[in-house]
Amino acid sequence: MRSFTIDGEGFRLDGEEFRVLSGALHYFRVHPELWRHRLRMLRAMGLNTVETYVPWNLHEPRPGAFHRADDLGAFLDLAAAEGLLAIVRPGPYICAEWDNGGLPAWLTGRIRTSDPEYLGHVDRWFDRLIPQVAERQVTRGGNVIMVQVENEYGSYGTDGAYLRHLADGLTARGVEVPLCTSDGAEDWYLTGGTLPGVLATVNFGSGPEKAFETLRAARPGEPLFCMEFWCGWFDHWGQGHVTRSPQDAAATLERILELGASVNVYMAHGGTSSGTWAGANREGEPALGEWRPIVSSYDYDAPIDERGAATEKFWALREVLARYADGELPDVPPPAPLLPPAVLAPGGSVRLADALEAVAGAEVTAPAPPAFEELGLNQGLVLYRLRVPGPREPYPLTVFGLHDRAHVLVDGELKAVLERGADAPELLVGGPATVELLVESMGRPNYGPLLGERKGITGGVVHRHQFLHGVSARPIPLDELPPLPFGDEVVPQACSFFRFELEVAEPADAFVALPGWGKGYVWVNGFCLGRYWERGPQRTQYVPAPLLRAGANEIVVLELDRPGATLEIRTEPDLG
Repeated sequence: MRSFTIDGEGFRLDGEEFRVLSGALHYFRVHPELWRHRLRMLRAMGLNTVETYVPWNLHEPRPGAFHRADDLGAFLDLAAAEGLLAIVRPGPYICAEWDNGGLPAWLTGRIRTSDPEYLGHVDRWFDRLIPQVAERQVTRGGNVIMVQVENEYGSYGTDGAYLRHLADGLTARGVEVPLCTSDGAEDWYLTGGTLPGVLATVNFGSGPEKAFETLRAARPGEPLFCMEFWCGWFDHWGQGHVTRSPQDAAATLERILELGASVNVYMAHGGTSSGTWAGANREGEPALGEWRPIVSSYDYDAPIDERGAATEKFWALREVLARYADGELPDVPPPAPLLPPAVLAPGGSVRLADALEAVAGAEVTAPAPPAFEELGLNQGLVLYRLRVPGPREPYPLTVFGLHDRAHVLVDGELKAVLERGADAPELLVGGPATVELLVESMGRPNYGPLLGERKGITGGVVHRHQFLHGVSARPIPLDELPPLPFGDEVVPQACSFFRFELEVAEPADAFVALPGWGKGYVWVNGFCLGRYWERGPQRTQYVPAPLLRAGANEIVVLELDRPGATLEIRTEPDLG
């Protein structure tokens, strides 16, 4: 029987001294048909372990309704077949720049606390999830060597009873490999987020000597482990693309290893937050500053880029890791081939208003605007409709609690686009009139005190000083796209769908670009790649080869602001 244990300030695998050389790879950000290639890339970089989070909200979109809930087990099995050990971080909160930090939007109770209502939901989820982990531990012939309790809890709270409930729940469900926590390398993180008897690890991007000094002061006699060595970073819409030089990342990794520590490279391969799963942040301390949604690409300036290719950073880190590897490193597998460049013109369009019966849910009426969560909608759009009574003079129309963006139409005519955090234009509306607000969510905060944020119109719509009551709302999910009633004519209107046809000889990777377009979403054969936005920095969407098929492929674009003329197939990403 195999074993993985903590022995003083080090680890032992099957009784032998062992250093964990891990890389983060989120199975849910990579097409399953590409898992094997990405895992082989980790091995080729010199890593012996893969680490992954588990996004609860992806797997349980509605209470008791599970979706792809066995993906974790399949991923772990494939990792084992490729010779990789595994670290699992099941949450329930994961951060990960993922919508709501992985917590389902439907949760009730005080999240991330020992509140019994919240813990009841967590326990039910863990009953479904954790057996996949327990049966794949090294002690049972699998490859899981560690399981993390929550995630960076010291950045959020001090409810030790909550952490203890999670740790005890993991062991009660059969986890017998070491448990760990991960937090920032400061005393207040470590005193808030750790547990006696559970290994403490730290997260940082630089300054390993100081970080490990802090960890050792808090937890003397334990192994040094950087659970997240940030070798790159993520991007926000409207800001610059963040990069880190390969030489700097490699030099810091070298220092971590020279100190005798174990490490998890975050991210080894980032992948894509496809669909509407990208989260958002409030910048500033304590994370209550300017609201910033995160782009769909999770390339992260990682050593293995979004399409699985080795970067200059890959070779720099591989050179360091090779000095700590057992034996010669495997050859580097090539990524998938690329489609040739192409420029496509739309072959048809349909206004969103004319496609509502195909894409929208049932209409709900309420005294005040219902939030997305009340409509059973995780992300996407909601079309609200209200009446301004009359006759009355034009008065200012104000939307309170807009989360996050709204196209405002009065009697069918677009009057304004409102955006959270931006100065709102004065909007004068007389009565009687019909006001429609097409509200878009751009991701819930994934970090900080504003987790669990509601989406939609959370305050109300006011005409002068008077709330407008009697609201209808239609939810419009944007994950998978049903057939749409496209016409052959292309009408370049905002808030419309546009259809393109891409002929492919053989499936291959590609990048979609929409120069001249404003803001919206892209689907390939019904699968939502994610968001695009002219303000950047991301200007291409990655199309993994398994989404395509030989012959005709359908690409659909929902343009909200300003249609362009053509769509481009490119061979290189443009992340800004």
